[in-house]
Amino acid sequence: MPIDTIYRNSHCEWVDVEAPTAEDLQFLHERYEINNLLLEDTLDPNHLPKYEEDGNVKFFLLRESTELERKNLNTISDISTKIGIFLLGNTIITVHRMKTRSISETKKQLSASKTDISPQNVALMIALLIMKSFDDESISLLETMDNIENEIFLKNTNHTTQIRRLYKLKRKSGLNSRVLIISTDAVDKFKLLNLQDSEFVDLKDKHKDVVADFDHLNIQITNLISMFLALSDQKANQVMKVLAIYSVYFLPITFIAGVYGMNFDNMPELHHKHGYYFTLGLMALIVIVTFIYARRKQW
Repeated sequence: MPIDTIYRNSHCEWVDVEAPTAEDLQFLHERYEINNLLLEDTLDPNHLPKYEEDGNVKFFLLRESTELERKNLNTISDISTKIGIFLLGNTIITVHRMKTRSISETKKQLSASKTDISPQNVALMIALLIMKSFDDESISLLETMDNIENEIFLKNTNHTTQIRRLYKLKRKSGLNSRVLIISTDAVDKFKLLNLQDSEFVDLKDKHKDVVADFDHLNIQITNLISMFLALSDQKANQVMKVLAIYSVYFLPITFIAGVYGMNFDNMPELHHKHGYYFTLGLMALIVIVTFIYARRKQW
């Protein structure tokens, strides 16, 4: 997508660059005298959020949560995409490699606005929408966790599948937390812009709320995994308990069968007319007594 001027008034010009090429970055360097090193940072898909200042250029690199579902959740680019924001004089330049909701929504808000907005306020609007994307993600992950919890405790589902979903959920939540924690310094630097205190506080509070939401989500997921493993251990213990009880029933009668299976000639019971029935009766009596004993012990 070519370099596009999205918004312009007497106090502000917003230039947006989507999926920039080397020629686009060279144009920005020559036209606005932006350091090439800062422009190169916008090309690294895994670059962490940060703030830099070079002369009259203020550079914010933020990351927005994406709705893309990746199989491998190893890096922050698997759950977010970066947005570079350059502020110089009355110009704001945004650079990103894919379409983002924050840019689209900010464009709609500016189209509906009847007052002139400064570049600093445009940057603030984008930052607030970026924080909102993480807020939406935390709500989505919490709903997913609730569904998994219901399937684990209320339905008879495949536990192997559930534990995989839980670990994937934990990795996704952990990566989002990492992005938000690293973004703290960049969010704090918005205080350097020409903004009202209330506007900066709104952004700061939104960031704190989202960080707290993901901290809570991480704790909930960890607790659910622990509960799931404890439940699996309990079911395994129940199986072993049943097997142990059956072994208690059959161990004494197996012993009796083994003794009388030796077939020695001097065993008088072998030649008794009713020895077979007496032995079966003794076995049955032992099983009944063992059953009553187990019931009284609530085994």
